[in-house]
Amino acid sequence: MKNESAVQFATDSRIHIALAVGDLERATVFYRTLFGQGPTKTRSRYAKFEVAEPPVNLALNEVVGATGPNNAVAHFGVQVKSTAAVLAVAARLREAGLQTAAEENVTCCYAVQNKVWAADPDGNKWEVYVVLDDSAAQHRSSQSACCADRPDCCEDKAACCTPVPDSEGAAPGSRSSACACSV
Repeated sequence: MKNESAVQFATDSRIHIALAVGDLERATVFYRTLFGQGPTKTRSRYAKFEVAEPPVNLALNEVVGATGPNNAVAHFGVQVKSTAAVLAVAARLREAGLQTAAEENVTCCYAVQNKVWAADPDGNKWEVYVVLDDSAAQHRSSQSACCADRPDCCEDKAACCTPVPDSEGAAPGSRSSACACSV
């Protein structure tokens, strides 16, 4: 019996995500645009994207029933290495007629980031982002989509983000819409 992968990819590992989608054709168009490439495998009610950059194996499974925000997923993300990469994905999404929401120098999860958000046809939210400053001691989370969707940005998993004044430890020059973790 074979012990090595029959599928080759450049990294030692990659993320695999399997999403339930309501309309495979519409979802395939979205992910083709997001990743800048088509699926590597298509079957009846199934499409698979094997993407080298970012390294991910994304399977789309067309289902009848609940998809997207009805499931317990806050959002998905692709971390990139530059603002230029964020802007390139944002342009690709907009050129395809998709709605995007950009955030510049937003503080999320105790790091300063530039990002763009888009949702697939089933409402799954995706962010493409670059971390510009990862100094957790100096930054709090802004009132952004990250903060609103992810109480796990805070150390206490049961906590949520609430507005606080800048004087409560926000970094000099940071946005006034800081939030802190509270139960």
